[in-house]
Amino acid sequence: MPASDLNSLLAGTPVVPVLVIESVATALPLARALVDGGLRVLEITLRTPAALDVTRAIAAEVEGAVVGAGTVLTAGQYEDAERAGARFVVSPGATDALLAAAAASAVPFLPGAVTASEVMRLLEQGYRFLKFFPAEPAGGVAYLEALAAPLPEARFCPTGGIDAVKARTYLSLPNVLCVGGSWVAPKDALAAGDWPRITRLARAAAALGGST
Repeated sequence: MPASDLNSLLAGTPVVPVLVIESVATALPLARALVDGGLRVLEITLRTPAALDVTRAIAAEVEGAVVGAGTVLTAGQYEDAERAGARFVVSPGATDALLAAAAASAVPFLPGAVTASEVMRLLEQGYRFLKFFPAEPAGGVAYLEALAAPLPEARFCPTGGIDAVKARTYLSLPNVLCVGGSWVAPKDALAAGDWPRITRLARAAAALGGST
């Protein structure tokens, strides 16, 4: 796994938008609005039939965007995401099959871990950068603070239940690299095509990186 590539991708952005997108027609102006607001690293979750087409379109057509595939659950999805142009792959967990697919790929992997045992297993395999999901239900800031003492080398991207206010607290933790969130692309703004609002939300989220 090219961990240095993943570090360079994630260390430069405090917030990674986690996006569930139904169509390419929505994806392109959404991605442009987020990039215009300063959020270049985007996670397209494989939760819709259009997700791979969306990944492919953003990778090809939105200048400045760094598009990744999220909710990747199988080795086949990992390969599909790579073919679609994903620059990184994210999963809520880590199976042996996913780890094998990552080892065979040039696309870096951000596996999910919650328990100390899960984190330790991934550290043994060379993964320092991990997704922490679902962040709020799993214990949130207090839980990550507790993990930091025995496992200081692990760095997390917490995702799940985080909003603009909570993000600031997460980003103040020494073992948090960035946070994932959907608040920068609210459903009502997507439905209305209110791209200027999304750009404003993205700009405010991007500014969190300079305030912690």
